[in-house]
Amino acid sequence: MFSTIMVPVDLVHKDTLDKALDVAGDIAKRHGATIKVVSVGGELPNELGHNAGEFTETVKKFADRLRDKYGVNVEAETIISHDPEVETTSALMKAIDETGTDLVIMASHVPGILEHIFSSHGGYIAQHAKVSVFVVR
Repeated sequence: MFSTIMVPVDLVHKDTLDKALDVAGDIAKRHGATIKVVSVGGELPNELGHNAGEFTETVKKFADRLRDKYGVNVEAETIISHDPEVETTSALMKAIDETGTDLVIMASHVPGILEHIFSSHGGYIAQHAKVSVFVVR
């Protein structure tokens, strides 16, 4: 039913991803699907790496740990952006098409007042993606 599952991740907040990753691991195992862990990062140094290469390596190591944990094929996809705060949602929408994703599984927080005015990344993707989207709170 599903062959490619995209899981957007922000590794700065990796402690909030467990539930969504467990769902992705379970569905991938049931369907023999590949998980594409997609992360959008910037060009400037931050806690995930001093440059784009280190950021990419951090995401790959994270994907490797998930592969070992769930026993399914997990691939890392990094997107380097000039302004991740502004470009994350559009970069993720583009990644859905480029990776051949047929299911997106995203971690999300409980909506607050701002989400009634501005869509969260998950809210926007759930409304506009042409594929199935599973938002896990």
